[in-house]
Parts: sequence; C-alpha cells; structure tokens
Amino acid sequence: MNRPIVFSGAQPTGQLTLGNYLGALRQWTAMQNDHDCIFCVVDLHALTVRQDPALFREKILDLAALFLACGIDPQKSTIFIQSHVPAHAELAWLLSTFTMMGELDRMTQFKDKSRSHAHNINAGLFTYPVLMAADILLYGTHKVPVGEDQKQHLELARDVAVRFNGLHGKVFVVPEPLVTGGGAARIKDLQEPTKKMSKSAEADLAKVMILDEPDAILKKFKKAMTDGLGIIRNNEASQPGVVNLLNIWRAARGASMEEALKHFSHNQYGRLKVETAEAVIALLEPVRRRFQELRADPTELEGILARGAETAMVRAEVMMERVLTALGLPLHGQRFRRARGDS
Repeated sequence: MNRPIVFSGAQPTGQLTLGNYLGALRQWTAMQNDHDCIFCVVDLHALTVRQDPALFREKILDLAALFLACGIDPQKSTIFIQSHVPAHAELAWLLSTFTMMGELDRMTQFKDKSRSHAHNINAGLFTYPVLMAADILLYGTHKVPVGEDQKQHLELARDVAVRFNGLHGKVFVVPEPLVTGGGAARIKDLQEPTKKMSKSAEADLAKVMILDEPDAILKKFKKAMTDGLGIIRNNEASQPGVVNLLNIWRAARGASMEEALKHFSHNQYGRLKVETAEAVIALLEPVRRRFQELRADPTELEGILARGAETAMVRAEVMMERVLTALGLPLHGQRFRRARGDS
C-alpha cells in the first residue's frame, strides 16, 4: 500500500514497434514489483481521429492483449480499458473548468495534429490534454513515465492539480515524471537512422513491429541502412545506422556498448545485421506467441479486463467523491458505497 502509484497508457491506433517495447512496455513490466502500477488502453483519446467501429474494437483488444503478452501481470498491476471506467470522462469535464484556453492553445501536439488532420480539427484534439490530466490525477498518481512528446501534457496535469488544490485544499497528488533507463529514443528508424523508430513511418522496412513474423524481422534488418566505411564503432555522428544496430542488439541481449563492440570487432556489417535480427527475434517471439494465445481465447482476455476495470472503478470513485465534495456537488446516495467499503 505504500508503493508509489504509476499510471501509463497507450492509444489503440495500430501495432507498437520494437522501440515502444524496449522504451516503454519492457520498462513497465520492470516496475511492477516496487510500484503500484495502473496500465490503461486509452481508447477515448483515439476518438479524436475517425475510426472504423469494428476495426477499432479489435485494435482495443489487440493492445490489451499485447500489454499482457509483454509481461504486464494482472496479479501485480491493474490493467483495463479507459472507456470501461466512466470517471475518466467525468473528471475530464470537471478539470476542463480549471484549465485555461491559453494553456491548451500552447500545446505543440495540438498544432502538429491539426496540420496532419486538417479535415477534422475537432474540439477533442484541443481538449485532449485535459482528458490525459484526468487519467493521471484520478488515481492519486505519483509518477508518470513520459516521452519527450508527452512532457508538456504532464506539466499541464501538474498545473491543473496545483490550481485545484490551491482553491479546494489538497485533493490531488501533484504527479512527477518518471525517467526510466533505455528509452525508445535510442531505437532509430532502420532506413533513416537519425530519426526515432515510429509506427507512423510510411516505409515498412523502417520499423520493426512487436508482432512481426521472424522472416519479416530478418528481412528488415538485412535491408537496414548502414554506410560505406566498413568499420563497426560507436560514432553516431558519422555512423548512425551502425550505432542504431549496436544499440538494438545490446538492448535485446542486455549487453553494454563495450561488450557489443568487442562482439562485433570483425567489422562485418552483414553479420551485424543478421545477429541483431536474431537477437530481436529471440526477444519478441515469446511475446508474439502469448499474444496469439490471448486473442484466441476471448474469455480469458475479457475476464482480465473486466476485473481490472472493476478494481479501477473502485479506486476512481474514492477520488471522485473527494472532488465532487470539494466542488460542492451533491453526492448520489448509493454511488460511493463500494469505494467506502460499505456493505
């Protein structure tokens, strides 16, 4: 009960990459023994982009199964689907009254998404960070694993919490960023190794997806961009492709850069590419097998998610009772009985 609470989530907008696994999902699994972890498929966030309903439903379940396949343990962590806990949307509305228009207008991600979705610049794109703040603050979160593109959103959550607390007493925990080792920033695009590996990359050869077949992974690494220098060394400025492969190999093998350079002292790019592919295949193959098992058994997956949502709802109601009371809103007579432990 004294462990720090961690909240994190991901949108069900397609498969995740090797970079997502090494930089986020593998880090999440490592936190489970010494943190109170809450992991969420944030499906409401994904509605800012138009979705095909049938395909969207499958993507949501795919991502939940992938969380579990990557090592999220429902006996140690709470895992659920955001839309299964209505308090996320409820708290987002309440927090929107404590969020300034100027704060939202400064969000760089809104500007970026507005350019890429010029035909659908909806209000949800603008207020997206308020829902993210609600996700985090709803559970008394102490720490939030964040990448570079989410730091601004966490700062907003902190500002909103401080503003609310300043008016109504200490209702919310003010969350801190959680910096984990081996971030995804080190895993680069296989075709443009000066860029971060991204699931949105247009070229299929540029990215390794967690659920790729072994043959596809081998093909992608064989086609990976290197250079014409013919030497394997840790010099990212002049050899970004080689350094990217070294970083991937050592992340998959749990090795240091010194060990990687010694192992590849033969200076053969072909062997570097193939052995990196083999290390990644060995790392991801158990994940792919477990994912397939979970998707083949909807009863097990749906049961895990239902239990996770039940746990999350009880925890969320503790916070909602505090928030509604602080704001002077009348409480529904029966609503908070379970959260209080009343019979």
